[in-house]
Amino acid sequence: MKKLELDTYHKALAFNMDARTYGTLAEIGAGQETARWLFKVGGAAGSIAKAMSAYDMKFSDTIYGPAQRYVSRERLQAMLNKEYTLVEQRLGESRGNHSTFFAFANTVSTFSFTQQRAGHGWLGVRFQTEPQAPASQIDLHVVLKGQSNIQDQETLGVLGVNLIYGAHYLHQDPVTLLESLMDQLGQDLLEIDMVDFEGPAFADVDNRLMALRLVQLGLSKAAMFEANGKLVQPADALYKKAVLIERSRFRPPTLLTMSMLDCAHQTFCQEPDVNPEDVLVVSEMALCNLDGGDEIDVEDFLHRVEILCALGKNVMISDYREFYRLAQYLFKQTNKPVAITLGIPTLKQVFDESYYRDLEGGILESFGRLFRNDMRMFVCPTIDPGSGQLITASNLQVPAHLSHLYQYLLDNRYIRELDIIDHGHLSIHADAVLEKIRNDEPDWKSMVPEAVVNIIDRRGYFRGKAG
Repeated sequence: MKKLELDTYHKALAFNMDARTYGTLAEIGAGQETARWLFKVGGAAGSIAKAMSAYDMKFSDTIYGPAQRYVSRERLQAMLNKEYTLVEQRLGESRGNHSTFFAFANTVSTFSFTQQRAGHGWLGVRFQTEPQAPASQIDLHVVLKGQSNIQDQETLGVLGVNLIYGAHYLHQDPVTLLESLMDQLGQDLLEIDMVDFEGPAFADVDNRLMALRLVQLGLSKAAMFEANGKLVQPADALYKKAVLIERSRFRPPTLLTMSMLDCAHQTFCQEPDVNPEDVLVVSEMALCNLDGGDEIDVEDFLHRVEILCALGKNVMISDYREFYRLAQYLFKQTNKPVAITLGIPTLKQVFDESYYRDLEGGILESFGRLFRNDMRMFVCPTIDPGSGQLITASNLQVPAHLSHLYQYLLDNRYIRELDIIDHGHLSIHADAVLEKIRNDEPDWKSMVPEAVVNIIDRRGYFRGKAG
């Protein structure tokens, strides 16, 4: 029997009618839309000790301390710390033995009509699962897509109720909790591009997997975490950075894969408009390149991520199959140069017109979007398996009717040869390496970085057949 999905009204009512839950709501930037839902349905006296909104910066700083950015995770943490501590201090003696305390907070910026700028914000809830239990917490960042601040306000109210309800009643199933955040909402209204689960209620949760789920469930088009495994909001990580990105399966990362990225990094840093200190290197995996479709092998995914992080790489998962979509996303996050490193086989796919059938302007429209902000591609050569000939960006043959377009991109240095790479690595192919690992052929160890050898040997990664 299909589980009945509660709408916002009945979620808010059910929460108010739960005699155990009690806490505060603090909302800044879009009214008190979450509190409004809880008050509107009735029974709020049973769940809300306080609802407040410190809009004035001096008032806000007095309560929560000064902040460099008011719509930030740091401000969210300050709000949750303050409000949850007050609940425990003021109500712990009278209610602590029979109540589960919570604090909900958000700090947001809604749609700006004058600047035509989309809204965004941080939301979080700190909560107990049992009286006197240590608290757990969920933080998330939302990109708002409303065309008015009123629409964004309504979205935030529903999302806030979903978050509070999910934290209290769905925390044992984090994936279902993630899905429930979009109840009564749609992808045309918002994206959730970062979520972080912390505390004893989520002791078994791997936030790297939750980043994958955000993209897989359609809550976001991209998610990102740093080499230490910490989830980050992509816009924060990419802001004012010159971005170098490599797309691959990384299954496993080979000497060729990593040499491509290292050589591209070296070349990119020598560009006259690039400050090496501003460069952010990202290893990106597209959802379509994670085997299994809807049934992604999550262990295999986490193994790849762990190896990349051990190599010191930032990792992004995206649902941008075409490079022009990935480029458009990156252009929105930074005003600094962006570069992609790729091999000849992938470059051939870029010139495959079948990928652009959904665009009215076809391949020309896609290239207009891809290269419009001085995007540059560093292309690694390859060895033709039949003739043994070295194929580079300069001598690559594309379909005749696209040859002038290709030459234009070469002449204007949108496409550039990656000519400093060690040609001894060009014969290394990840699929062949993976097969050698599975067949226990020892020569695979000469085809991947030493750190990768150590991890695979120690933990037995990639030994089994793909699911």
